[in-house]
Amino acid sequence: MHRIISVLLCCISTTLVYAQPTESLALADGAPERYTVVRGDTLWGLSSKYLKDPYRWPALWRMNAQEVKNPHWIYPGQILVLDKSGREPRLTIATGKTEKLSPREYIEPANKAIPAIPPQDIEPFLSQPLVVDKASMEGALRVIGLQDNRVIAGAGDTIYTTSAAAATGSAATGPTWQVFRAGKPLNDPETKETLGFEALYIGTARMTTQGEVTSFRLLTTKEEVLAGDLLLPAPRMDVVSYTPHAPEQVIKARVLSIYGGVYYGGPQAVVVLNRGKKDGIEAGHVLVIDKAGVTLDDRYQGEKKTYTLPDARNGLVFVFRVFDRVAYALVMSAQQPVVVGDAAHTP
Repeated sequence: MHRIISVLLCCISTTLVYAQPTESLALADGAPERYTVVRGDTLWGLSSKYLKDPYRWPALWRMNAQEVKNPHWIYPGQILVLDKSGREPRLTIATGKTEKLSPREYIEPANKAIPAIPPQDIEPFLSQPLVVDKASMEGALRVIGLQDNRVIAGAGDTIYTTSAAAATGSAATGPTWQVFRAGKPLNDPETKETLGFEALYIGTARMTTQGEVTSFRLLTTKEEVLAGDLLLPAPRMDVVSYTPHAPEQVIKARVLSIYGGVYYGGPQAVVVLNRGKKDGIEAGHVLVIDKAGVTLDDRYQGEKKTYTLPDARNGLVFVFRVFDRVAYALVMSAQQPVVVGDAAHTP
């Protein structure tokens, strides 16, 4: 009997330990007790204003899992109130209190909620094709000729592609298409497996005629279109409206590329991670970026020994677009440059 009671007490104590929060919320220095939201604010900016660890934003609002995926919208003019009376601080919106914004000229409507991160930093990456797999490239339309038998074509010109019948069915002139060129392969730095190919975005086009040879009129171009370039229907633009939060599961990833073909980047740089939907990554996830530990050679009494220092936390990245096997993230903070091969993981 005594043994059974001991086991039960042990189980109860273990349950209580796991029920406790792993770490108390640490407020940022100077976190305001009241703050009026203004146009230009972002969820990340507010998170950084209130918390030392911005990815703990849901805990400050005491959101459940469903609310994180469908975030509590915050609008310009609302007043945020920081309540520090309980064991843990909590942020709320002052009930029935909204400050009137000054009558300056604004492009966006007054009732537009603030975004998760600065939209200007990621807008091109939301609509442009970034990653294509082998199957997508094989199914894409291929440019086989240009207007007046030219070598290059630009906005306003007509281009001719392989038949779109299999890809579009009976819809001949509907959606906008995107023109791209297959870029470098994205190889996993750990397994060396090719996870996809970066797509070099060239422009947009609209179908004009359909048949054995399909015609397109180029709407916009960032550079000249060439024979051999590819076309795919433009995807629906994703709206980045996710609350910054840490993954619930353990994620271990590596930076396999930095957008733009450079080897390193800092804050506001876009990095490609070697993990995607299949690995549990979703838009809104915040991951820690580590700086790989340097290797040191120690010579002592005529002998040489090599040591590798442990990885050190460098900054945070915000995942904003996810594919099956890779994800794109914006570097939100970094003490040192982020380089290809750096580790990214759950905080």
